[in-house]
Amino acid sequence: MSSGLKSKTAPPPPPQNSTRTRHAMSGPEVPDESVQVGPIVVLLRSRALQSTELASAQTLSDQFLIKFLRARDLDVDQALKLLLNYLRWRSNCPEISGRLCPSSVLGLLNTSYHAVLPLRDRAGSRVLLYRIGQWNPKEWCPFQVFSISLMTSEIIVTETETQRRGVKVIFDLEGWTLSHALQINPSLARKISLVLSDSFPLKVRGIHLVNEPLFFRPVFAMIGPFLPEKIKQRIHMHGAGFRDSLGDFFPRSILPTEYGGAGPGVHEVCQSWANQLLQWESYLQQVAAHPTGDVSADSSENADEEEEERRSLASGVTQSCDDLRNSL
Repeated sequence: MSSGLKSKTAPPPPPQNSTRTRHAMSGPEVPDESVQVGPIVVLLRSRALQSTELASAQTLSDQFLIKFLRARDLDVDQALKLLLNYLRWRSNCPEISGRLCPSSVLGLLNTSYHAVLPLRDRAGSRVLLYRIGQWNPKEWCPFQVFSISLMTSEIIVTETETQRRGVKVIFDLEGWTLSHALQINPSLARKISLVLSDSFPLKVRGIHLVNEPLFFRPVFAMIGPFLPEKIKQRIHMHGAGFRDSLGDFFPRSILPTEYGGAGPGVHEVCQSWANQLLQWESYLQQVAAHPTGDVSADSSENADEEEEERRSLASGVTQSCDDLRNSL
């Protein structure tokens, strides 16, 4: 195991002041309407359209480009690299990038395999949950399973706050068996690691493994070499004592009760997110079919409003639970 992996008791370090130079900017929090943003978007578009990967593209929308700029704190060079990596990954992995169809994996979603928690963490990051034991390798191939992650990523990356604050992921490995391990070969491990590192416009702020068995480590050893050091430093292994240690990283108010929190239960949040995926199916299929994924849809324009609705729902559920506890 890499020495970069954190123990389950290590809390996240406080943010440090960045001294990295950004193009004509003092920091990443410049609002979109700022006169400083327009020239940066124009510059990124000009440089991107000169690349061989975009030789046939007519133009790229501001909305599309700013996802990559935010993911790299408005650094044009790094945003261009990320954009080109994203396009190459889509081209090289059509078995995943071309399968953005939630209804095709509804059976897996209905097992409470995956959720995006309704509320963000203290840093404003989205929190994603994957319950790997719910995946039956006899029924679902790895590409179908990983397509769920890509679909979720394509949806939440339309949210302004997520573009800025990134995501944190909880992988629950209870039920991980040898049959799961045999599905992960080096080729697939590389494709997964590329999305985690430098091929998708989302900042991965933390990866938390819970209930990890000993025989999961050979699989991690396959993925590890493809991950940059900064991602390795953000991986935390909690083991079976995760109900206590997850609270060092996340407010208990946002975690499901099964994970030591006071939020809505796992089945509720998983079903809620499955419904969200189905509502976005038309948009996702357009993204999958588009040469660059530069698609604008009514659903993406309303992404932040839909998130606010989910927050209100979660708040109402939590309040109702509190009221019930107080009445007992």
